[in-house]
Amino acid sequence: MRPILLHLHLIPAALYAVLGLYFWRARSANPAASGKPVSSMARFERVLLVLALLVHSFALYAEIFPKGEMRFGPSIAFSLAVWLSICFYWVETLYNRLDGLRVIVLPAGVLACLLVVFFPYSKALPNDNIASPIFCVHLIIAMLACSLFMLALLHAMLMAMATKQLHHAHLSKALANLPPLLTMEALLFRLIGTAFMLLTLTLLTGVILFGTAFPFDYKSVKSVFATISWLLFGILLIGRHFRGWRGRVALRWTLAGFVALFITVMLAIGSRFVIEVLLHR
Repeated sequence: MRPILLHLHLIPAALYAVLGLYFWRARSANPAASGKPVSSMARFERVLLVLALLVHSFALYAEIFPKGEMRFGPSIAFSLAVWLSICFYWVETLYNRLDGLRVIVLPAGVLACLLVVFFPYSKALPNDNIASPIFCVHLIIAMLACSLFMLALLHAMLMAMATKQLHHAHLSKALANLPPLLTMEALLFRLIGTAFMLLTLTLLTGVILFGTAFPFDYKSVKSVFATISWLLFGILLIGRHFRGWRGRVALRWTLAGFVALFITVMLAIGSRFVIEVLLHR
């Protein structure tokens, strides 16, 4: 049964790869191929991306809920966050031209699927956690927050690439269809603001589940890094509102907050993976 589940992730990986190659060749060959004011994604392209997302969701469901239990691991969490990020991206393309973001989003989808294939480690969650409504809400909100922060990070990286090319007076064909930088910046902070609210809810539900005290084990370190990421993104939003932070300053704070959040996730779900799989203990 296990090999079948692994092979399921190869299907969305192939679909993301084919779509990425097609988008790249189509837009590179003719960066002004679409004159649509809102979205440059043709209907059949949108349908194909939805198909890839549906297959990816089915593969994730089969991996997370095998034989009536719930399993989770680092690669599954990353794949789920990327899947949610691509879903948010698909919705956002209905309102903004984000052609260049596909250069990053679709390869991330391929990588996420392949990680589940080559690093399939997962551990069954205790029945008490699964039966707890608060835990389920905590997990869902946390994954939504991570996916939005991941999309914001990819968006910030794309803005950095475009800004660097504009400073050199040369914009590549892959980035030629991007909206104005001010529009992209407004979208970036909208993503970060929404993700920050979800992260706040994640911390609050975590306090309800695990208490406010920091025990002297790896969970205390996880809590510290979660708080640090929350503070970094909070400072970024405050700096944006009161000081007008943008450009490189905003990118640095976004990267720092995401690194702290990534460490938090790895401590939360990856500690056993490191101990049991990488260290063989």
